[in-house]
Amino acid sequence: MNTVHVRAAIAAVIIFSATSVTAASVAITNATLHTVTKGTISNGTVMFDNGVITAVGAGLVLPPGATVIDAKGGQVTPGLINAFTHVGILDVETVRTTNDTEADTPFFSAAFDVAPGVKSNSIMIPITRRGGVTRVIAAPDYSKSMFAGQGALVGLGEGPAFSIVAKVAMFMSVSETGKRLGGGSRGAQWTFLRQAFADARFYERNKSNFDSGNARETVLPRLDLEALLPVLNGKLPLVVDARSAMDIRSALSMAGEYKLKIILIGAQEGWMVAPEIAKAGVAVILDPTNNLPTRFDSLNSTLDNAAKLHAAGVKVAYAVMGEQVAYNARNLAQYAGIAVANGVPRDAALAAVTKIPAEMWGIPAGALEPDKIADIVVWDGDPLEVTSAPTRVFIAGREQNLETRQTKLR
Repeated sequence: MNTVHVRAAIAAVIIFSATSVTAASVAITNATLHTVTKGTISNGTVMFDNGVITAVGAGLVLPPGATVIDAKGGQVTPGLINAFTHVGILDVETVRTTNDTEADTPFFSAAFDVAPGVKSNSIMIPITRRGGVTRVIAAPDYSKSMFAGQGALVGLGEGPAFSIVAKVAMFMSVSETGKRLGGGSRGAQWTFLRQAFADARFYERNKSNFDSGNARETVLPRLDLEALLPVLNGKLPLVVDARSAMDIRSALSMAGEYKLKIILIGAQEGWMVAPEIAKAGVAVILDPTNNLPTRFDSLNSTLDNAAKLHAAGVKVAYAVMGEQVAYNARNLAQYAGIAVANGVPRDAALAAVTKIPAEMWGIPAGALEPDKIADIVVWDGDPLEVTSAPTRVFIAGREQNLETRQTKLR
């Protein structure tokens, strides 16, 4: 699915969610509004109708018949967006039947699509939503190839407010994982990648030969070659797992050579090449808590990585990664707070979990402003403080139940 089609699909989901959920105007009043794009508004009001924000400001005149929700001085943000998770496609890691994150087969890799495996009744969705996270990218994991497959945008609402947009990006690794799966060395990995791209172009020009069985051999199956064409044609983002400064430089060079739209993920040593990333106009997804050299390609990990990338002008989105990628995606606001503690300006940290991932994935959300999706969270304190929690969560204008399996057990 190309970028235009992705955005059209997202728009269609929004329209369906809005018209299916509520037709009444709602106003959240008496709140501190963190708009993300227009600063902070004290004693403000945010209004929405049909799942879309209609007005934001102080001293607004409410329309007749509007449902009024008094925030009682609480703080309000857009819904948080976790830019890389396994939420919805992994429930219990040790139970294989609950794991839909990877294609454990030699028959395809790039063509793998996680969307059919996203479970609307996953126990992780209410838990994640309770942390103020309203949308996530459910991303594939690596198994047999340096290409993991294609991720999906998932709206974490209940009923009509639950949504899936498939094939929003291709995921690939050029880190130690990619090296292992791409031939055992970086030289082999890049040779394989170049051949895969060449084969995809050959397939594009010779589909009739493939149909008749007269095509030459290729390093990837036909389905994978087909899946790579939107990437090579600049219509689908390629999310590249690159951690060391060397691998990041190689990824940037590849993107320039093939004119690809890439997003770096991981980038533990991104601070070392921050000006180069900024010059290339490439966005980064990272975990701002990464500070330990768990692998040789992340020896220079540091807690001020996010701050240095931001200072260099790189657009950065945060994600809860590593061992917590499925189970603690709800802690995204806390991770943004940790970034602030290590030098990221507060507004930039909030944007990294709202506005920037929304822009990255083409979602009309991530800010409290008119015409954005009414994904809205009311907090009982500072959203970036670990002691604060959401008191109300709205997704596409519909208020969500904050009960989870954990609250039931408690």
